[in-house]
Amino acid sequence: MLLALAMCISQSTFAQDDSNAMWENIMITPDNSKLGELTKAMRAHNQKYHSDGVHKASVFNISSGPNSNNIIWSMGPMNYKHMDDRPSEGGHDEDWMNNVMPNIKKIQTIEYWSTWNNDFQNTAMMPSEEVTHPIMFIRIWEVNPGNGFNLSTYFERVSKAIKALDGENPWGIYSNDFIQGKDIGRHFASISFWKNWTEFDEGWGSFREAYEKANENSWQSHLNMRDATFTNWWDEIWVYNKEMSGE
Repeated sequence: MLLALAMCISQSTFAQDDSNAMWENIMITPDNSKLGELTKAMRAHNQKYHSDGVHKASVFNISSGPNSNNIIWSMGPMNYKHMDDRPSEGGHDEDWMNNVMPNIKKIQTIEYWSTWNNDFQNTAMMPSEEVTHPIMFIRIWEVNPGNGFNLSTYFERVSKAIKALDGENPWGIYSNDFIQGKDIGRHFASISFWKNWTEFDEGWGSFREAYEKANENSWQSHLNMRDATFTNWWDEIWVYNKEMSGE
């Protein structure tokens, strides 16, 4: 179960139905004294080499949580076979090395995240041609090695509750494809997509009520399964960076 274990792309990349969809995500710590230069260099790089298709890339600012003030550069959605012909020649690598990297303090992680169980996704309601939900509320999950068998049941019940809520509530679940050890974790990410910050004041209404009705299962049972299935979880907010993305 832990073999199925993140993202900086336009919101449209998550609004797809390919059960094999994968994204390459690079977490970057920018040099805050060179943010202007980084914005220009990243924008130009993405416009020239990652503007469309499976190699399209976008950027998010991490606005909350332990990785705040880092950014995410993400490419996809794609399949692993597309890594074989990713942009590298024609000045791509030189442009990244000579123009982008001088404005970066550190590359934190490079991760590969995939759609996990397409039946649970609720992202098809978002249009694929434009960014309508630029804010992502991400919950990172670390799995208890002894209780991975609960994963499908747990996320299926959450998915059913979200789909039963009033209104449109795009949501998906994604797995980190490569194990990173106990100190890093980051096995799964559940993501809800929001149009603006004001929607956070409104929330999802009574999720507990929707959960119990959709699953005919008690809220306490939900909490017990969560505590047994996961050893840790935390939230991050990612905000789409239109300028760096080259839009």
